[in-house]
Amino acid sequence: MKKSFMGKFGLAAVCGLAASALADNPISSYHYLADPGAAADDTYFYVITDSDDPAAANANGYNIKALYGFRTKDMKNWTDFGIIYDARKVDGIGDIWASGIAVNPNDHRLYIVFPDGGGGGIGLIGADSIAGPWTNPVSGNKKLINNWGGGISDCDGIGWCFDPAIFFDDDGTGYFTFGGGSSDSRPANNNNNDIFNIYKLNKDMKGFDVSTKTHLKIGGPKAMEASYIHKYKGNYYLSYSTADLRIAYGMSKNPMGPYEYKGIFMGNPNINGQNINANNNNHHGIAEFKGHWYVAYHDRRIANGYDGLEKIPADDGQANPVPAFHRSVSVDEFFYNNDGTMKELTFTKEGPKQIENFDPYDWYPALTSSKQKGIRSRSNWTPGKVAEHLLLPLSTKESWIRVSGVDFGTAATGFVVQAASTADGDKVEIHTGSATGTLAGTCTLKNTGNKNTFAENSCEVTGLKGIVEQVFLVFKGSRDSTMAIKAWGFEGSGTTPPEPQKPFGGKAWAVPGKIEAENFDEPGTGRGGDIDSYNESDSENHGDSDLREGTGVDLYKKATGVIVGYNTEGEWLEYTINVAKEGDYTLYAAVAAAGSTSSFKFSLDGTDITEEITVPAATEGEENYDDYNKVKANIKLPAGEHVLRLTVVGSWFDIDYFNILEGKDADDTEPIGTDAIENAVAFKAVPYETYRVFDLKGAMVGKIRLDGATAGEALRAAGFNQGVYMLRSLTGNKKFMVNTAK
Repeated sequence: MKKSFMGKFGLAAVCGLAASALADNPISSYHYLADPGAAADDTYFYVITDSDDPAAANANGYNIKALYGFRTKDMKNWTDFGIIYDARKVDGIGDIWASGIAVNPNDHRLYIVFPDGGGGGIGLIGADSIAGPWTNPVSGNKKLINNWGGGISDCDGIGWCFDPAIFFDDDGTGYFTFGGGSSDSRPANNNNNDIFNIYKLNKDMKGFDVSTKTHLKIGGPKAMEASYIHKYKGNYYLSYSTADLRIAYGMSKNPMGPYEYKGIFMGNPNINGQNINANNNNHHGIAEFKGHWYVAYHDRRIANGYDGLEKIPADDGQANPVPAFHRSVSVDEFFYNNDGTMKELTFTKEGPKQIENFDPYDWYPALTSSKQKGIRSRSNWTPGKVAEHLLLPLSTKESWIRVSGVDFGTAATGFVVQAASTADGDKVEIHTGSATGTLAGTCTLKNTGNKNTFAENSCEVTGLKGIVEQVFLVFKGSRDSTMAIKAWGFEGSGTTPPEPQKPFGGKAWAVPGKIEAENFDEPGTGRGGDIDSYNESDSENHGDSDLREGTGVDLYKKATGVIVGYNTEGEWLEYTINVAKEGDYTLYAAVAAAGSTSSFKFSLDGTDITEEITVPAATEGEENYDDYNKVKANIKLPAGEHVLRLTVVGSWFDIDYFNILEGKDADDTEPIGTDAIENAVAFKAVPYETYRVFDLKGAMVGKIRLDGATAGEALRAAGFNQGVYMLRSLTGNKKFMVNTAK
């Protein structure tokens, strides 16, 4: 039931969905980045990475020299500030590998802890902005930790003195961790890992309290590197990279432990059972932003050409670089279980949903985009200064950047771009919908004679009003590498006022009365907390109905009509209702589930009005959940118009409708399931058809041929464990859930 961008912003979008097939992960497709760290404040979500760009195509090792910085307001459009710290130009530092970033609540500055090469110690730098300039606050310009000299303390016997992370608690207390590898004194062993240290930073950020040194021992799979601490609802989480290349974690009530191992948070990055990481190492950064939790991680999807991504050349210009040493950085949203444990991350092509519209009436660094093609970039970094970071189009090819969810308000009137050009006729075209979509304007660039002299170029634009889903800046020229773009922005009348969600069909549902589950509210447009009318955990419509197309909600055609299925924990749907009078009511819901772990609850205007309601397990019709049951709850409702929310607590059930009757323990005579029609026939397996089998995390785990057997029988005969699976036909779009315990 995941909201697509069109679903969120409704009919105000003036462009179609054709271009939405372009995956938004990784966040940069024009250079190789790795080892992300993540942080957030009230305005921005930040990602820092190191870079594999210096690595040759045939590299057989890492060549990592600099840190890059990114930020976003909306989790879809990212600004790349280029190199923010370069070890090649800082005395006393070798290479600069995986680093951590955090926002200090005391001084509101950003701080980065970084490793000096592959084990030379841990350094600290701070800045007022992700762009820098970044400086060392530690007394005497020292490092925090030294292995080869120049630090406050030593590596304490840890095998690999690297992969630091930094964390600030709610009270402003700062901590940093580091570690990796294994040594005789600090071994990495299954269920007995002792390779990470944690220290408490001084409040003035000029050093740390050496006496606070604590070994972060943790059970679980053998640890390798990448310790990371974050906090959620009073619990602290220590996550780390395992020797078998996954991300495991433990929980504690104290940031310095001890931590109890809980499980695997991230598998080795894969999508639909296909590994996108060359089955190689992983690294992660976690942060909360505007009520959502996100993880940044690296994969090898560009170097592998996953899902049609353009394989960009290595730094030496050679094509098809070795994937192991040419990584990419992606971001996805993740979720928690009710008990605070972390749900295993689902890796996506789409990346997170956009959480607010993009304001075009600002002045943006050139590399601000949600997707790119046929471009390169260059940073000119000098210690003590913010780097000049430039977009370099390959303009004789398909060359563009895309911006998503752009709110032009009444109308944009012009476009301004700051650029250098060494050729006549270089231009930037503004298109909507796709790189070849409707042309809104063309800016011809002044020939400035060299790529170090910049001029502002402006042009009129037309047709850009309201919320435009996708805007493309397309670069055209007779020769490659004759342009350098520094910044751009639009001129116009301001952004569109937000509109709240509204009832499906335009009228609130009368209570008492029956509400079909598929008739959830239409989402609003613009910014604000009252525009979302549903929440989804993945972007695919797993059903076969085209009702509410574009929302991604899983809607199935049944003999009784359309139902909402494939419901997973944390998803919700909202309905605007109009209650005739205050009093007691009885709510009945027609639901079906293959297993006995499904449940849901209702709330009104944000306050729970029911406890968790369990969905009974089906006794027949295993393939299609045709065995519907009514579940009942007594509720109290105030008179007037309100928003009723259905929230999924326990995954994997279908819901057809709910009926709200006046009075406590009122009788419901509404027919359900196959009682509602004559001669209804439950779905049966089609003979001699092959199906892919997916587990509840969406990973493909095999194939079966039904050959006349029911799906449950076929799965059991094929040796699948007891549980719930989704089957999808190889031909056509037939999909259904199966419980092999039956």
